[in-house]
Amino acid sequence: MPVSEVLHVVDGGVAQLTLNRPEALNAITPDQRERLVRLLGEASADPGVRAVVLTGTGRGFCAGADLRGGAVAGGRGAGGVAGERVAGERVAGERVAGERVAGERVAGERVAGDVARMIRDGAQRLIAAVLDCEKPVIAAVNGTAAGLGAHLALACDLVLAAESARFIEVFVRRGLVPDGGGAYLLPRLVGPQRAKELMFFGDALSAADAERLGLVNRVVPDGELDKTAREWAARLAAGPTRALALTKQLVNASLDSDRATAFAAEAAAQEINMTTADAQEGVASFVERRSPEYRGR
Repeated sequence: MPVSEVLHVVDGGVAQLTLNRPEALNAITPDQRERLVRLLGEASADPGVRAVVLTGTGRGFCAGADLRGGAVAGGRGAGGVAGERVAGERVAGERVAGERVAGERVAGERVAGDVARMIRDGAQRLIAAVLDCEKPVIAAVNGTAAGLGAHLALACDLVLAAESARFIEVFVRRGLVPDGGGAYLLPRLVGPQRAKELMFFGDALSAADAERLGLVNRVVPDGELDKTAREWAARLAAGPTRALALTKQLVNASLDSDRATAFAAEAAAQEINMTTADAQEGVASFVERRSPEYRGR
């Protein structure tokens, strides 16, 4: 994959990751997905990165997974024609080169577990990389966010949307079950009934309606999206990085925890955070009546 298909710039403690396939509305290829997972992991571990912005070029934020080239498992199965003779097919008992022997697998054959494995290793790894990134991730949704692209945006910690942006749970239009953590993310953001409405009908949701439902933090004019994302990222990059990471972890885990577990996690996070230089700087600046200077440590 050409590196230019995912632009990566680090400036002022902010890593900006830009999907750059505008001719395909930034539909994600497997190679792009792997590069995003790697870059998010690197941003998480790099003390020089203190915030991440994820956006796209052109009219689309991300149109989902790029299904061209047969990404849907199954080989020629449903695409074949009944009775069609395929090149290399056995005639009069001859053995085809590469024929399965003693349980050998035929190239392109679908085997039970293949689709689940593809989803786990693909879309779910990408969404997990966003959720597990130790730095705050801002989605700057510049256009259409459909399918996996919508879930990629919703997995981010903060979501900014241009007025022209749209969010589409497109799976039902193709007879598919939502992937990329959609059935996990959406009910937690808008509740189960709203989530089912979006997923059952697959209607396009405007940026304004997405904000009204709580899927988006703020809608801005198209020409102000980049500026606003940079301003928000700069504020986060100047903040207490480890405290933000622990807060993200607590919030993300809270909806899956009972009260006792959540309270125990909160106490543990407080214990860990009080060992950081930023926490000590925060207390000292309060006592000394000055603005804190956080260094992300």
